[in-house]
Amino acid sequence: MTQTTRDDIAGRLDALEERLGRLETLLVGLTQQLEHQRTEAPKAVESIQTWVTDYVSMRLQQLVPETCEHAPAPEASDGPYLPGTTIPCTDDVVHRVGRIPIPFVRQMVVEKVAQQAQQEKIARVDVVFFERAATF
Repeated sequence: MTQTTRDDIAGRLDALEERLGRLETLLVGLTQQLEHQRTEAPKAVESIQTWVTDYVSMRLQQLVPETCEHAPAPEASDGPYLPGTTIPCTDDVVHRVGRIPIPFVRQMVVEKVAQQAQQEKIARVDVVFFERAATF
């Protein structure tokens, strides 16, 4: 059996401290990488949601341009209704709703416009209100 001296013990301790320092550096780097990955997933989801919202808004603007001019419709208690609702609207609004090609998007737009009309107590949905309420 060999006798260990103070110098041997001190050398081993220095080597051990050096290894522990490298290990600590690696652990800090790994922790930072994990934190970075954890924060990027919600940002990616938010970015995709923003893109989809912008795209749908752009397509709706193409289908329902704000530059269309229409004569004011007479106020009447009977007439067409937003599809699937009891909200009265003008013939132009029914036509514009029919021009939305994707059924689930059409339903989302109608629901949003109907909800907005009920909140604002609109008697009849016209093109101007439809354009404003249909924008996401």
